[in-house]
Amino acid sequence: MALKKGLGRGLDALIPDSIDVGSKAERKTETENKDQILWVKLTKLEPDPEQPRKDFGEDELNELADSIRTHNIFQPLLVQKKDRGYMIVAGERRWRAAKIAGLREVPVIVRDFNEQEKVEIQLLENLQRQKLNPIEEGQAYKRLLSDYGLKQDELGERIGKNRVTITNAMRLLKLDMRVQQMVIEGKLRQGHARSLLPISDGDKQYEMACRIFDEQMTVREIEKMVREFDKPPKKTAPKKNTEALDLILRKYEDEIRESIGAKVSIKARDQKKGRIEIEYYSPEELEELVKRLVKVKA
Repeated sequence: MALKKGLGRGLDALIPDSIDVGSKAERKTETENKDQILWVKLTKLEPDPEQPRKDFGEDELNELADSIRTHNIFQPLLVQKKDRGYMIVAGERRWRAAKIAGLREVPVIVRDFNEQEKVEIQLLENLQRQKLNPIEEGQAYKRLLSDYGLKQDELGERIGKNRVTITNAMRLLKLDMRVQQMVIEGKLRQGHARSLLPISDGDKQYEMACRIFDEQMTVREIEKMVREFDKPPKKTAPKKNTEALDLILRKYEDEIRESIGAKVSIKARDQKKGRIEIEYYSPEELEELVKRLVKVKA
């Protein structure tokens, strides 16, 4: 099975774009020739418990069910044989919507996949057809990397994602579970949530996340809040021109961050001297930053 090549081209290489539903007499029954489209009863299909997507929106399913009632299903589900029925590898949303629409059977293609191939196909389908929430996406990446020994570059090539995207998605899994749930519910954007990673205390992380949601804070405001977390107040007298210097430094921080794609802090010792700090959260991210900095220098 030329699965790796197929994944690189997307799901269209594995599943036909559409099918001719035809008349009942023209439909094939369960005679499993290679890539033959079969019509299988819904009761003989079951979802994969390891499917990356856990949340199927009720409104979206109802909309899809309405479309299915009008136009039927024009793209077969991808399944593999299991016991006396079939397990869904790709197409669980269509299966769920078909049940709501009152269908008794759906078109399927039967294939035989190993566990890694199955996970890759499920991830690819969800990324291309119905976007996973950021936490589901990170969990799927983590599973492929940890369970099957893939490297980030290799995984990125197989699913068409760059390493930074994969790294950032998995970093979200380090957040407190309550904060992750806020990301799932859309109360917290990915960039806002990642800004909380320097806070190791889960309760404080969640407290800050709630404040971000309530006050609709910007990334800049969040980073400032995180920097000031548990920071003892300075007793030194304020210096002249501090406010003007701070505005200049914040401007430089924004310019550097946009250039290299990483969190940057510029801390002044006085009007002339200071230091620049660039944060990273994994060896892979450090390597990517070094490449970008060298490229900027060149």
